Order: sequence, then structure tokens, then C-alpha cells
Amino acid sequence: MHHSNSFASKKKTIVTVGTFDGVHLGHQKIIASLIAEARKKDLAATLLTFDPHPRKVVQPDAPMALIQTIEERAQTLETLGLDYVVVHPFTRAFAQLSAEEYVKEILVDTLNVAHIIVGHNHRFGKNRGADFADLERFGMQYGFDVNQISAKLIDDVSVSSTKIRRALLMGDLNKAHQLLGRPFQLMGKVVLGNQKGRTMGFPTANLVPNNPEKIIPKNGVYAVVVSIHGAKHLGMMNIGTNPTVNGQNTSIEVHVINWDGDLYGQTIDVSLIDRLRDETKFDSLDELKAQLEKDKESIRTAYNTLPL
Repeated sequence: MHHSNSFASKKKTIVTVGTFDGVHLGHQKIIASLIAEARKKDLAATLLTFDPHPRKVVQPDAPMALIQTIEERAQTLETLGLDYVVVHPFTRAFAQLSAEEYVKEILVDTLNVAHIIVGHNHRFGKNRGADFADLERFGMQYGFDVNQISAKLIDDVSVSSTKIRRALLMGDLNKAHQLLGRPFQLMGKVVLGNQKGRTMGFPTANLVPNNPEKIIPKNGVYAVVVSIHGAKHLGMMNIGTNPTVNGQNTSIEVHVINWDGDLYGQTIDVSLIDRLRDETKFDSLDELKAQLEKDKESIRTAYNTLPL
């Protein structure tokens, strides 16, 4: 991933632009088409995205539910065969650029664009005042080609993003995974928790997502795969308030199966594989421990053949 302030490409680029939150199967179709066109024309396949999400700046009071943080998005995009992923900071000053300033400074001078592919409803420049026809006019002025992504594909992308968010909030991981084309991911830093799990033989990593606006799936117990220093391990994760010990605040706690080590202060990557059950208030810690043992055994039985 490249920051726009330091990006340089001697080779002409073919560019698509967007937030690409989730990088789901609809987004992947757009990216595959971009890469195919890049190979035909000997151009560098380049995706321009923004951080923070533009809505955070333009509509700061609007609620956000990001499917991916920028770090997670970068990780996914880098697996898809793009030549460059360029992140431009979305600031109030950037939002005030005129359409021509955006085209000249970002697309032409920074990205060295020869061809751009955007949706029919793509808007840009101050107050999103310019449209596809304006982009075509700038293309003739500055010497780059402009193509349109079909309206149907753009609509499918938007619908898929909405369906993914809804599925996660309902705890329907299967639906979310089908639309994403991969397991849903949580990346974050391990902070000090209440350490109750350790006293029961289930030490947990208390995970805080990298971005507070990251969507968190429905409370419950999940089978997960945890990436630690590049190695993958089976684990179990609880999202909830820990009602058995009268917890008040929602937390995300991950127990890594058959692993012993200190994760405090580290950033870990958790892929959610399955939702096992709702969070439950047990009558005693002994009952909770017995259920955790069952959860752990069911995960080991069902998923110990995963190609970790």
C-alpha cells in the first residue's frame, strides 16, 4: 500500500477509485476487470482509496459501520494482483478541491493516469459537483481514457455491502462469508482485560479493533482462526458483556487453543469461521467452565483439519 504523498509510477496507470469497504465479491469483479484491462494495455493496475472514510469528514455525525478498517482493506487488496493500492488522506481541505484540481493534482500529476474506470454515478470535486460527463471532458483535456462500470454491477456492490452488514449484526456468518468470498476479519490490539478467563484455565486476549467504527458482529461465541506472527491457530472468541461475572461493557475476548504466550500489546488478526451459540449467563463459574470446554472440543473436532 502506498501513501499518495510519496507515490510515483513511471509507468502509466489505469485507475479505479472508491472506498471498497469489505472488498467483497462485487468489488473483486471490478478489480479483476481493471487488472485484465491493465494487462491488455501494458498499464499499472492502480486502486485509489481514501482514509478516513469520506463520510466521516463530510457527515461527521452520521453513524459508521465499517466492514473493514484501512489495515484490513490493505491486506485484502494486496492479495488480488493489483500493481498499486494508493491511499489518499480524506481531509476537509481535500474535500474542498475543485473537480479540475482533483483531476490535475491527484489523477494526472500523482497517479500518472492513462485510463480511469468508475461507476456511472461517480461524483467528485467540491460538494461532489462533477459527474461522469465532466470526467470525460477532463480526459480529453488531459489525455486519459474514461470508462464506465455498469450500473447493475455498481448497484450489486451497494446491495452486497448492505447485506453483509445486516448479516453480521444478525450473527449470520454464512451469509456474510458468501458475499465477502472469505471469512469476516477483526484486527486489533490486545489490551489488559479482567483476567477472569485465566483463573478458569481459559486465558483470553482482550481485543480492541483498530478503528472504533468497525462493525462488530452479534454477541455470541465464535470459532475463529487467529494469526500470530504469521502463524495461524484455532481459537474461540466471545463477543459480549460476560454476564456470568456481571460484566457491564461489551468486550471481544479471544482464547487461542493449544497456545501459550503473552499477546499483551500486540496486534492480532482474527478470522471468524462459525458462530457457535448465543452468550449465556450461567449460574456459576463452574458451569461456564464446563460449557467452555464443550465449545473448545467442538471447535477442535469440527475445524482441526482446516489448512491453517
